[in-house]
Amino acid sequence: MRAPDGGAMRKSNPILEVDITDLTHDGRGVARPEGKALFVAGGLPGERARVRITARHRAWDEGRVEELLTRAPERIEPRCPHFGTCGGCALQHLPSEHQIAAKQRVLAENFERIGKVTPDAWLEPLSAAPWGYRRKGRLSVKWVDKKDKALVGFRETDPRFVADLSVCHTLLPEVGLRIEAISALVGSLDARRDIAQIEIAAGDNGVALVFRHLVPLGEGDRERLTDFGRLHDLAILLQPGGPGTVQPLWPDRVDLHFRIDAADVELAFEPLDFVQVNAGMNQRMVALALELLDVRGDDNVLDLYCGLGNFTLPIARRAAAVTGVEGDAGLVARADANARRNGIDNASFHAADLASNQSTAPWATPRWSKLLLDPPRSGAAAVLDYLPRKGSDHIVYVSCHPGSLARDAGTLVERHGFTLAKAGVMDMFPHTAHVESIALFVR
Repeated sequence: MRAPDGGAMRKSNPILEVDITDLTHDGRGVARPEGKALFVAGGLPGERARVRITARHRAWDEGRVEELLTRAPERIEPRCPHFGTCGGCALQHLPSEHQIAAKQRVLAENFERIGKVTPDAWLEPLSAAPWGYRRKGRLSVKWVDKKDKALVGFRETDPRFVADLSVCHTLLPEVGLRIEAISALVGSLDARRDIAQIEIAAGDNGVALVFRHLVPLGEGDRERLTDFGRLHDLAILLQPGGPGTVQPLWPDRVDLHFRIDAADVELAFEPLDFVQVNAGMNQRMVALALELLDVRGDDNVLDLYCGLGNFTLPIARRAAAVTGVEGDAGLVARADANARRNGIDNASFHAADLASNQSTAPWATPRWSKLLLDPPRSGAAAVLDYLPRKGSDHIVYVSCHPGSLARDAGTLVERHGFTLAKAGVMDMFPHTAHVESIALFVR
């Protein structure tokens, strides 16, 4: 049970003095007192620490640093006052260059352990500005009577609780530096107990906040939200139900879009649409994908899990033709609209369930010269059962989960005769343990 003063925890959870020797994939230190793995929140390799045990399991234990006895030379002071409590970041106590090196180790270990493959060459790690980068996010909201305030923030490291934030340095400053103002806004509403979350969405042309509310809002609450939007130049939208219920409150029309400089395209999107969280990294990632794909004027390219056309439309600028396939019909419609918006007529889009066998679908029957994959965390196992046999000998795979990439790399190499030519990490989420990566396969 969570004791406010920590007393109950201190009595039942012992403190051990341990040496931390490694770092887990989620950013915790690893110690092995008496041979049993202990995962230590806030610990770094090379440190000796007094660690309080917070949970016991059969094969491992969990703990947190109570006192550092020796510090790793690379340790730095976290920028955020909420680091260690808020679950939004795990690595602020490491410099950015050490964070990206740790992520590359995670990718290399996954390739070796799961895929039994090693890239012929490692790409230089890709990074961008490490602060104020999050243009998409979801803040939880909870009114707490005892504190007489609305908690607005990410979940704590214990996900049962909402972190009581005053600031967030990874969110865009337009939002991250206004957390207290947003908390006060929610606290001023008659419906303060019925605001469940706030979705953040930013384009190059502005920032929008989508308020999920569980009861209808009165006119007074609507006026307070509108006044806040006007004061801070933030678009305000309301979501009384599912994603399809989102409607603008102020201004009357919200048109979000962003450009991709490498191909001179502009993509419009809805506030709840998936877009890459880090705008600066997206620019660099698309440019790198185009370079690795080596698109030429006679290429026919297939882009699977294409979303809004983030890769499809830049590819279309260089290829003879490109086909994008995505499971979300709404995203497909907006990708098609984005093609028209940019005067692109050699891109076509299809909605299909890529978790099922699509080998007989019309879009899957031509011979594609090149293939780009950008799957969800589960990976691209379903399409790898049939697409590599269609003849494409050049695949660029963009991954948000190193384990599924490693598994699919093993499939491409062992079953389909590909070589893992290049691979590398991209720091899409600085200060978190999330590993985004990109790989080139050739046959």
